[in-house]
Amino acid sequence: MAGGKLNSLTVKRLSKPGAYPDGGNLYLRITPSGGKSWCFRYKRRNPVTGADVTHWVGLGSEELLSLAEARARALEYRKLLRNGGDALAAERARRAGHAGGRPFAEAMTLYIEAHRAGWRSEKHAREWQTTLEQHAARLLPLSVTAIDTSAVLAVLKPLWNEKTETASRLRGRIENVLDYATARGWRVGENPARWRSHLDKLLPPRSKVAAVEHHPAVRWQDIGRVMARLAESQGTAARCLQFLILTTTRSAEARGARWNEIDLDAALWVIPGARMKAGRDHRVPLSEPALAILREMMPLKRRPDGLVFPGGRPGSPLSDVALSKALAVAGGGGATVHGMRSTFRDWCAEATSFAREIAESALAHTNKDKVESAYARTDHLDKRRLLMAAWSEHCTRSPDAVAALLPLRRA
Repeated sequence: MAGGKLNSLTVKRLSKPGAYPDGGNLYLRITPSGGKSWCFRYKRRNPVTGADVTHWVGLGSEELLSLAEARARALEYRKLLRNGGDALAAERARRAGHAGGRPFAEAMTLYIEAHRAGWRSEKHAREWQTTLEQHAARLLPLSVTAIDTSAVLAVLKPLWNEKTETASRLRGRIENVLDYATARGWRVGENPARWRSHLDKLLPPRSKVAAVEHHPAVRWQDIGRVMARLAESQGTAARCLQFLILTTTRSAEARGARWNEIDLDAALWVIPGARMKAGRDHRVPLSEPALAILREMMPLKRRPDGLVFPGGRPGSPLSDVALSKALAVAGGGGATVHGMRSTFRDWCAEATSFAREIAESALAHTNKDKVESAYARTDHLDKRRLLMAAWSEHCTRSPDAVAALLPLRRA
């Protein structure tokens, strides 16, 4: 811990007015009348002028706060400053907290604990906490009653134009924590982090400041060549990547596939909601080429619920890097594994006449239109069987034949 220039005896003996440094931004200040108090001194850049401004934060009387306690408070505020927080605002919030307020950090922790069981994984809980600790550090010590629109904007604005997706996720999490605090009776009034009819008037829409990032993809006309090279490759990663392409699933879904999720007789793979991005079960019709890959992997089956594509360590799935390497070796160029889903979607739009909702259902995309979603009561399994059969046929044609294909039109 920083500090150490002062000691308890020195603090008692000092009487001349002035500011006496202990180290680590901590000072003992003595007034002309002899009053002694602890102060935390730091500089902060003025966002308007660009000049550094010195701030003195009163921590409390020397009679009420010991030297060890003052050093601990100074250490806490140095950490806060490193994370972009404001020591002056934090001390004000601390005093408000002593009057009955709850720190945002406490509300955050309790919110996460209350919802942990309903989230898909422990990783999601860690991401929740990490996002707030890294990007909303200045809010953590503030009382939930002290957080207003200006405090929320101070956190969001530095991120909004450069890291829009992160900022949007952060805003939603702040809103949820403050809603939780309101439900617990720790604060009253409107939520300063809400978007609709509030922050949407103060910040530009995400669509205006951040272009959608598309994953580089293989052209649908070239997927046959990639699949042919994968077929020539040895190893589990190549088989898994072939299976991923044929089923249009995400990397984690394919790598995490287990035998007890698959019904070979019914040619159906049911991915449990716990492993799906949308959080609900997804039925995947299996084409004959996809079934052939599963039969090829069958000798590696060790248990009914074992991994279909086991990794190097027992019980561990393949890594995403392994699939990326397999794609590069197969001539994928700069394409990503996730980009294979874009390849499929482009093929659907440009080379078939399958309805948009069938393709979207095959990709397990969530319908963002709440009205349409309310009336969508089917996952179009039978129609998707036809779609996946056509896709598999396209993927497994000889490379020369694929190059000569005219756009495929199917009803």
